[in-house]
Amino acid sequence: MVPQHQDPHSVTGAPRRARRPRSAGIAVAVVIAAAAASASSGCAGRADSESSDPSAPQVITLFDGETLDGWNVHGTESWYVEDGELVCESGPDAEYGYLATERSFTDFDLELEFLQEADGNSGVFFRSSLDGVIIEGWQAEVAPPGLYTGGIYESYGRGWLIQPEESTPDVQMGEWNELRVRVVGDTVTTWLNGVQKVSLVDEEIGKASGSIALQIHDGGGIKVRWRRLVLTELS
Repeated sequence: MVPQHQDPHSVTGAPRRARRPRSAGIAVAVVIAAAAASASSGCAGRADSESSDPSAPQVITLFDGETLDGWNVHGTESWYVEDGELVCESGPDAEYGYLATERSFTDFDLELEFLQEADGNSGVFFRSSLDGVIIEGWQAEVAPPGLYTGGIYESYGRGWLIQPEESTPDVQMGEWNELRVRVVGDTVTTWLNGVQKVSLVDEEIGKASGSIALQIHDGGGIKVRWRRLVLTELS
């Protein structure tokens, strides 16, 4: 959700070959292949798919279901893992809080699921940068029903750039929702539960690169669960 003072309202095995008596070379080869496959499958937090083609899209699991590895916490609000899910919850200070990726991303297709247990006032920032809890960038809104989930807002700048049409299906409070955010060049498109919410072309967005950041709004009383955060890198 927008800042209040701006608020407008981780492969394997080799096939078996025909047995040849006392062929030590084959045995060694099989052991080496198995070891290489095992090493590959143990790379948690890295790319989920690899290709000999450097131009092929790379699929990255941003949240491993166990830790906050690969993320940085900004602010004093609570970010923790519970039952394989990522949870953000208002802390005693009831201020803004962010969980931002250590890596920057430019062109990507991000898919995730969220469930609003309480207020649910949050957001998914992209091409963003943070100084403490002051954030620059753009967010795909995550909010209670009627408050423009899937719309695009520019923090500390122009405010709302686009809001979804009221005729599109809204967020399902208290249930798991699927959010997709695709950013390529100067074009941003969002989907909620498989339905397109907005598509925006913006020159300023086209110039930027930065982190993915999840937000918790100030004011207290907020709790949102996140899971299956998978990003396909397109550049």
